[in-house]
Amino acid sequence: MSSSNSQPGAVVPQASFPPLPFIPRFPPRPPLTEEEIIMRQMQYGEEFWKSCPMKSVMAGVAGFVLGGAFSLLMGSMAYDVPVGLGGRPLSDLPLREQMRAQFKDLGGKMWSSAKSFGKIGGIFAGVECSIEALRAKNDIWNGVAAGCLTGGALAIKSGPQAALSGCAAFAAFSGAIDLYMRRDDRPPPDTDED
Repeated sequence: MSSSNSQPGAVVPQASFPPLPFIPRFPPRPPLTEEEIIMRQMQYGEEFWKSCPMKSVMAGVAGFVLGGAFSLLMGSMAYDVPVGLGGRPLSDLPLREQMRAQFKDLGGKMWSSAKSFGKIGGIFAGVECSIEALRAKNDIWNGVAAGCLTGGALAIKSGPQAALSGCAAFAAFSGAIDLYMRRDDRPPPDTDED
């Protein structure tokens, strides 16, 4: 039972470890100046407003407002008025009741139109921004593809034929609008003769 560990004064061999890799030490960064802080905040704000979810929300809100305004304009010129209220002809009601019935009808149409335009705007903007980010290009085909997907998605509940028709119609409309909006993007002619 003689062991080297049990003897007093015996030296225990040390394990050898490989040397640690060189870890560079960088000098501490100087604190940002006030101008640099403001520039970074502006960059973060710009990136936030240019993000796809924010573009989609802004387009949805703009579509909602414009859809309601369009419906108000068209509803004020419409000839179809509510026939009656509670089984009585509208012309037999007092003026206040007639106005209330007409405004209620107009409000319902405005709400429906605003929701539809808002949904279309939000879906289209989100899909187009996502396609643009995936392709890393900004050209007419982003809008055409987004129009097709948006039209197909909105009409999918009516069946595949309606979805295909919606895809084609929205893609054609989006392509036409993009062509019209991009017509001034071409460089000017070299000479005045062109």
